[in-house]
Amino acid sequence: MRFPLLCVCLLLSRLPAGAAVQANSATFRTGDGVTLHYFEAGHGPAIVLIPGWTMAADIFEPQINSLSSQFRVIALDPRSQGDSEKTSDNNTLERHAKDIEELLEHLQLQSAVLVGWSNGVPDVLTFVEQNGTSKVSGIVLVDGLVNASGMQPSMAGMLKSFQADRTKFTDGFVRSMYTSKQTEAYIAHVKEQSLKTPTNTAVVEIYNVQSIGDFTQILPKIDKPVLYVCEEYLALQGKLVRDELPKARVEVFQKAGHALFVDQADKFNALLTEFARH
Repeated sequence: MRFPLLCVCLLLSRLPAGAAVQANSATFRTGDGVTLHYFEAGHGPAIVLIPGWTMAADIFEPQINSLSSQFRVIALDPRSQGDSEKTSDNNTLERHAKDIEELLEHLQLQSAVLVGWSNGVPDVLTFVEQNGTSKVSGIVLVDGLVNASGMQPSMAGMLKSFQADRTKFTDGFVRSMYTSKQTEAYIAHVKEQSLKTPTNTAVVEIYNVQSIGDFTQILPKIDKPVLYVCEEYLALQGKLVRDELPKARVEVFQKAGHALFVDQADKFNALLTEFARH
């Protein structure tokens, strides 16, 4: 392997809600010397999960624990998120994409379904732009913007509130991600994980997405199956995907929040299983 494995241990990562991420916890060093953390569980066709803005890999606990009975499931903490190293430099989309590439190389994966959620959508699309699809068997885009043009005014207000009172903003943001009832212990854990990302870095990551805005020009470069999954609020983004990729599958989850893979985990897991098997 090109990058030395720094630590591997069997982990039952206890969430206060009582859930447990049943996976190996491991790290690797990127080409620019940053230590990134990921979970890995199961055997079979590979599924690689990329979380959204400031979120940690363990938010995919329902997928890691369930899908690992049939698949090799990997969930990455992107740089400056979760238990990955926090760095003030290189928090760009291009570097995030390079990190995914180096993760695949580190794990010696020749084929994987890439799943990007929220800000993980532009990460995955940038990966395709930089690397093509030779190591990709399918692309799943979850509740993210493929065209964020015109969102700058609302994002500016959001980031102002974010910087003025990070703790208050994070509490509201995390609670807004779910339509299903979550325990206070679970919410506290997700908030704690989100707050690990330095505030200035989090602002930069939003800026990097907004500075590009439109990612639809990347979609025609995907010559592998594509699944776009979203809540009702982003149904028009699914239409943009279909406009560029008529064969893409679009699934809109009714009465689900931004973290729809938690709100309706069984439905999402069944959908992802079906997609990854074909």
